[in-house]
Amino acid sequence: MTIQEADINLLPDPAPLVGGERLTSTSGGVHQHVYPATGKPTVEVPMAGPADVDRAISTARAATESWRRTGPDTRRRLMNDLARALVARADELAALQIVENGTPQTVAASFPHMIADHLEYAAGWCDKIVGEVNPVWPVPGFDYSILEPYGVVAIIIPWNSPLYSIGSIIAPALAAGNCVVVKPPELTPFTSLRFAEIALEVGFPPGVISILPGGGEAGSSLVAHPGVDKIHFTGSGPTAQRIIQAASANLTPVALELGGKSANVVFADADLDAAAERAVGFSLQLSGQGCINGTRALVQDAVFDEVVELCRRKAEALKPGDPHSADTAIGPVITNTACERIMGFIDRAVAEQQARLVTGGTRLSGEFADGYYIAPTVFADVPADSEIAVHEIFGPVLSILRFTDEEDAIRIANSTRYGLASYVQTGDVARAHRMASALDAGMVWINGSGGLPPSVPFGGIKQSGQGRLGGKQGIAEFSRTKNVWIGM
Repeated sequence: MTIQEADINLLPDPAPLVGGERLTSTSGGVHQHVYPATGKPTVEVPMAGPADVDRAISTARAATESWRRTGPDTRRRLMNDLARALVARADELAALQIVENGTPQTVAASFPHMIADHLEYAAGWCDKIVGEVNPVWPVPGFDYSILEPYGVVAIIIPWNSPLYSIGSIIAPALAAGNCVVVKPPELTPFTSLRFAEIALEVGFPPGVISILPGGGEAGSSLVAHPGVDKIHFTGSGPTAQRIIQAASANLTPVALELGGKSANVVFADADLDAAAERAVGFSLQLSGQGCINGTRALVQDAVFDEVVELCRRKAEALKPGDPHSADTAIGPVITNTACERIMGFIDRAVAEQQARLVTGGTRLSGEFADGYYIAPTVFADVPADSEIAVHEIFGPVLSILRFTDEEDAIRIANSTRYGLASYVQTGDVARAHRMASALDAGMVWINGSGGLPPSVPFGGIKQSGQGRLGGKQGIAEFSRTKNVWIGM
């Protein structure tokens, strides 16, 4: 299992892209990108530093007024043109995602189409961002409110799904009339850079979209910069706390999409085979590297052993392999450091007898020895207060917990500091609605998952974040209200 020379040749110039131009020298050093499936280096990534952040924000500010005044029909056309261009190059973009972070081909192939859908949906809002006429008293007047773009939006995206993230966040920001400066992680810069190159090709003005691959130094400079009007961050809670502190100096508004420890509640009246399929799929997709993954399966006592056995069989049926292969279900995790961190959770759970190891629990060897592969892992009889039930592991680990009744399930599900997603499997419609009301989460899926279509609001509560993407709430997230009063 090797990375092909053709894959390396696909990679775009990894230097920052600002105002339609590559930065030939950067101030943030260099990062050696590594292909997670083999542990082998690919190319060196020039990293943005404070001087490059200054340049990108200045360029975006210079483009702001023109882009804001661009007619909604033109913005709509450009966004639809970009969507079509991304679909036309879907194979290339999927291949870049595979090289970036080892996402299996079957998953990576869907991302270009998903972000095209987000762009087309948001494009439809360009000519529908309307204001309101407001009644006023006691002085006669004509009063109206309008939505305006913030101006320059700083967007920091994660490494687990960089192509989907840039598309789903940029789409409403552009539709609302903002310019964006995007910082992809140094681990996964390629799809973001290609996205911006394609945007330039279809006619987006230089400066509307700038891409700054970088690490913590670039991120710190970006969120503290006085030229940024809004920040959108996707990542970890500790980093979000630092961002809020930095943004407070300029009182810059911040939207956050953070971690999760999502509960998947399986009642005895559910279709158990389907419920087990979902429990394994919801938790182990993307090798467990997903914020909305249902990594805590809460199973009712009466069917607990049956569901655990079903989950074991389904987890063991997931085939690890070369991410380029169409039959690979489990790819690598992102880095060796991540691999060691995840194995630390697993090893402690076994050594401390936190729970019963049902399957997995090992780092894969043999043909996978040089890559960052972990066997799909299932623990059962997991206490609700144990480390693997409380902390976001961000790896291919499913924890199965017991509950007795509906009240017990709600108590356990809500016992986490997170509140991003939750899942319920039941044949009782009334119970489904009661659970949806009682669960502390920004999203609840009942008997399956509809994914994240661009028409629905997505976001968390508690320590899973604030703000929303998708639907009209996503447009509002990147717009601010101005009120106008005219004396009569």
